[in-house]
Amino acid sequence: MSSKARRIGVMMGGCSSERDISLKSGRAVVKALQEGRLDAVALDVLQETEEEIRRLVRENPVDVVFVAMHGGFGEDGRLQEILEKLSVRYTGPGTQASRVAMDKIASRRLFMRAGLRVPRHVVVRGKFQKVPFALRWFRAPFVVKPSAQGSSIGISFVSDRKDLSSAVAEAQKYGGRVVIEEFIRGREVTVSVLDGRPLPVVEIRPKKGFFDYEAKYQKGLTEYIVPALLEESVARRVQAAALKAYQVLGCRHLSRVDVILRGDKDPYILEVNTIPGMTETSLFPKAAAAAGMNFVQLCRSLVEMACA
Repeated sequence: MSSKARRIGVMMGGCSSERDISLKSGRAVVKALQEGRLDAVALDVLQETEEEIRRLVRENPVDVVFVAMHGGFGEDGRLQEILEKLSVRYTGPGTQASRVAMDKIASRRLFMRAGLRVPRHVVVRGKFQKVPFALRWFRAPFVVKPSAQGSSIGISFVSDRKDLSSAVAEAQKYGGRVVIEEFIRGREVTVSVLDGRPLPVVEIRPKKGFFDYEAKYQKGLTEYIVPALLEESVARRVQAAALKAYQVLGCRHLSRVDVILRGDKDPYILEVNTIPGMTETSLFPKAAAAAGMNFVQLCRSLVEMACA
């Protein structure tokens, strides 16, 4: 380990709806780093302000921050910008990449320009009064989600157009802009990217139909196939699409790219998660393990990347 990382602060918590998941990720990382004989300390963010981050860094002098903050403040570039002001190294994508990745509308625009497939979608701003004209060309069901949220928070699967209004209202609890997209039938897979290298594809098989918040974080509700049972050529195609999405956004160190595989051949990019979960049920550590890297090694390597 680099001498630049004498002490590591694992930043977690925050005030978002993902606080509890962030604390689980952060505690798991602290434990792993300590098992790897590193000096790691938990930094619980109680207020999402620059003053709070400055206080934590001042009271707990660290050489590098391991970002385990899920939710808006930790993933949309605000935390990263503050750490850069403080000249503190940190893990994960930088300010601009984080900001764009968190915005499903802006990121999809970049994906389309790069020739990547994304679900057809419309954006709702303000009060939902009538079904947008473009949706007339989409067949139900629909997926309704906030434009800037993670962990499937605020997401609804709508089978009848008359239920769109209530689904949009639910999504708008987490932000003004809402995405309504076509539901693509296919296999749900995800590709973790570590330092510009795609890891083995993971297939997600929720037992109750959809990979929502409950299915993500409650044991036994989802089956994970690691690596996914795909033809080698298909797996390579999915990995290439995920890597391109990672590169288009300008990510670094790590990200996890969620994909729908339509017809076992066409990968559609759903979103890029710049701070993927690090809990015992999280997908990124599962993919790393399939590539021969245990959780302690994974956490150490991310700290080394931040130091470099």
